[in-house]
Amino acid sequence: MTSSSEQRNIIIIGGGIIGCTSAYFLTRHPSYDPSRHKITLLEASKIAGGASGKAGGLLALWAYPSSLVPLSYRLHEELSVSHGGQERWGYRKLYSGSLTAKGRTIGQESAANGNHASGDSVSLQKLKDKASKTMAAAGIPKDLDWVAADSARSYYEMGTPDNTAQVHPYQFTTAMAQLAEDAGVLFILGSVTSIDKTGGAVKSVTYNDKATSEQHTIPATDVIISAGPWTRNIYPPAPISALRAHSVTIRPSKPISAYALFTDISLPPNFGRTDTFQKSKRAHSKQVTPEIYARPNNEAYACGEGDTMVPLPKTTADVVTDDARCQDIIDYVASISDELRDGEVTARQACYLPNVQAASGGPLIGQTGVKGLLMAAGHTCWGIQNGPGTGKLISEFVFDGKAKSANIGSLDPRKVL
Repeated sequence: MTSSSEQRNIIIIGGGIIGCTSAYFLTRHPSYDPSRHKITLLEASKIAGGASGKAGGLLALWAYPSSLVPLSYRLHEELSVSHGGQERWGYRKLYSGSLTAKGRTIGQESAANGNHASGDSVSLQKLKDKASKTMAAAGIPKDLDWVAADSARSYYEMGTPDNTAQVHPYQFTTAMAQLAEDAGVLFILGSVTSIDKTGGAVKSVTYNDKATSEQHTIPATDVIISAGPWTRNIYPPAPISALRAHSVTIRPSKPISAYALFTDISLPPNFGRTDTFQKSKRAHSKQVTPEIYARPNNEAYACGEGDTMVPLPKTTADVVTDDARCQDIIDYVASISDELRDGEVTARQACYLPNVQAASGGPLIGQTGVKGLLMAAGHTCWGIQNGPGTGKLISEFVFDGKAKSANIGSLDPRKVL
């Protein structure tokens, strides 16, 4: 371990949530001294350009891995208190549940773009006594009134405000980046081409500047690879693959209560808008499982299942969005909620999630076996949840030589590299 009193050139590769929280916590470590410690973050495209800007942002004490979750969940609340997270990045506590529902046929008109559905769509009657009794019999919470009474079948509570919360991923990641920059971190847009590891220790990092296309090499005593699904491009031994995920955001026609729903929706045989079917030419499954997260400021986030149809592109700027898959998600959630059906679609997007192809299941956090080279990647769908904990631990690896705030021996990259 290099003494913290010596000159350090710390390079972070990747401007997603892991890289930005690592930058933040490095500047908050007791040993950090900006006169001796230079921290540079290299990002190929834009800060929070990938999953860190397009994820759901759910936080939960019941997430995984158990060795990391409690620390990170606690840090989320502390960060919110310290930096006004409620206003700045939508931090709030909420309920989460598993919802079984029967989808209703969507009419020809695209109500999700602001028009009321027509055809044989069914109107929600939640103000009537019969609807209220139907919801109660299915175990649906009274304030979960944006799920149609004629769709809801059952509800199982997964989380409460005691163990579940949320943030807006893009707002949270960019806020962490800004706070790190304010504390002295240098942010550079550039694609890393190589890491010099001569003699079994990091020496430098070479990158192509995005603005000028010029190649630069900067000295390094410590390098943190936090490039998510792009980690293998930078460090080929890393057993990390990529899974594409689509999502949409919708401005509901009326404000909806704070719930994160994991749904299981049974679709009718004639489900779907005719035009969508003709364009996509893909048959719908009878059972679909979109996740729906209500957010502050009258926004709902919904995502579908992942796919591997399109290989990982060069950067987040090159990610291809399949509009038909986004339309599927819109149709699915519209089939159980009038508020979402009659709302306005504000974003159709795709990103890639990093999965660890090893028995540990990931993420991989810590030393790699090369002196000064650390890895913090493979967080799957819980990257936002586990970002602060990972950043805190990375700061300890750099300045203390080991993890101190949590026992994460099971996440040691050396076990799979």
